[in-house]
Amino acid sequence: MDARTPNGERRHITIKLWPPSQNTRQMLVERMTNNLSTPTIFTRKYGSLSNVEASKHAKQIEESAFASANQHYEQEPDGDGSSAVQLYARDCSKLILDVLKGGPRTEEKEALQSEVDSAFRETFFDISKGQRAFIEEDEAQTLLSPLKAPGNSYTKICFSNRSFGLGAAHVAGPILASIKNQLKEVDLSDFVAGRPEAEALDVMNIFSEALEGSHLKSLNISDNALGEKGVRAFGKLLQSQTILEELYLMNDGISKEAAQAVCELVPSTEKLRVLQFHNNMTGDEGALAISEILKRCPLLEDFRCSSTRVGSEGGIALTEALTQCRNLKKLDLRDNMFGAGVKLSDALRKHECLTEVYLSYLNLEDDGAIAIANALKESAPALAVLEMAGNDITADAAPSLASCIATKKSLVKLNLSENDLKDDGAITISQALGEGHDQLKEVDMSQNSLRRVAARSLAQALLHLPGFKFLNVNGNFISEEGIDELKDIYKECPDKLGPLDENDPDGEDFDDKESGDEDDASQHELDRNSKVLMSIKKNKYCFGILSGSSNHYF
Repeated sequence: MDARTPNGERRHITIKLWPPSQNTRQMLVERMTNNLSTPTIFTRKYGSLSNVEASKHAKQIEESAFASANQHYEQEPDGDGSSAVQLYARDCSKLILDVLKGGPRTEEKEALQSEVDSAFRETFFDISKGQRAFIEEDEAQTLLSPLKAPGNSYTKICFSNRSFGLGAAHVAGPILASIKNQLKEVDLSDFVAGRPEAEALDVMNIFSEALEGSHLKSLNISDNALGEKGVRAFGKLLQSQTILEELYLMNDGISKEAAQAVCELVPSTEKLRVLQFHNNMTGDEGALAISEILKRCPLLEDFRCSSTRVGSEGGIALTEALTQCRNLKKLDLRDNMFGAGVKLSDALRKHECLTEVYLSYLNLEDDGAIAIANALKESAPALAVLEMAGNDITADAAPSLASCIATKKSLVKLNLSENDLKDDGAITISQALGEGHDQLKEVDMSQNSLRRVAARSLAQALLHLPGFKFLNVNGNFISEEGIDELKDIYKECPDKLGPLDENDPDGEDFDDKESGDEDDASQHELDRNSKVLMSIKKNKYCFGILSGSSNHYF
């Protein structure tokens, strides 16, 4: 199967040089053992090691170099692995010389080396690279063979992006069972894609039974279209976890029944720090079940329940439950129809640790936005991200938002796009973005019916902030003269000004007092067009999320 680019075009698949096979790694260990224990230009200068000690060091060197190179490769997943191979070889050579220069071992050095060795042994086994593909029995035997190597110390595995059939699952099951006690992180996201329902459920059961009784800190079973049947197929694994810190159930078809199953099958949540349910069909009744889970998560730091079709009743239940999660740092409730901003504000007042708040497309309107702004002003002193796009917020809420923003000197990103702030609201907020906001990097005020005066006010307020990188005022009604003015303001740093191609220069520039002479009918038409643009953009956002989901099989 050919890989495809995001626009659907086929692209050439290059040969992957990383990771090396287990046989290649063993050959390298043997060669380094020989270099450390036999006469060479370096052993003549620094002294050689006994064969036993050389073998021990060679294994440690290889594991260290492999871990470093593999981490490098993880950061360049689209490369062919050549740079990782070069790093691997270079680190091996350097560490050999370091060992020879080290001389006789002292007890202190031995203790330090023991700690280093322990760190080296925590390695990551990942088969998710390359194109998405099915995996059957024969390939599974080869692909998973490193997990069968005696003495391997893999603590983190990722089987994502490879669809396991029954044959492959029967190969994987015994292997996982043999190493489950050493595993800390397991990623089984998107590992049954395209399989018939019956086969997919059987595969999940095999993996669940194999990993039952493991002591995981992180479990990701996202993108598997689980539904209630799928959640219950993972029942043995979920029920056996007692120290779980991270649980990901994104894009899993989590209906109300599936959410109730999660609530039932994850009994131990006292240590849970991350819980994510993005892009499901949970609804209000499902949110009630999730809220019961939240009540049992005193240490929760990161909660995501975005794009889950939750309305007012479910939103109120979730926000009430969140009052008990006093360690919350990141909250993401985007793209629901809560409309419960006042209730949500009560919960936000109790969260001093919040650093990221994502509340876009929640139907907050002015009352909700004002209540939330007032609550955040009193809490969350280290707030870095605030997103409230697409909430029908007008200039009436701007003073409260500005007052809140003025106190947030750690703010890095502010997104108020797709609202109806207009010039008055945007100018009020721009006045709050002045001295002290040295960390601010990005401001999005696109699609807010802004004209030249407001765009200029924002541009000038942000230009001289030392950390600022990007202003988005696209999709407004800035005249051609106003666009030229923005470009002139940012002429020394044009990359900081976002594209302006979606502005409507035909929306005449009624600057400052001239706006009082505007024809009422024209203003009405501009406002109507603005709302149409916002609606289209929001629908595109929601459709993009839904269209990116896996097919739901269950």
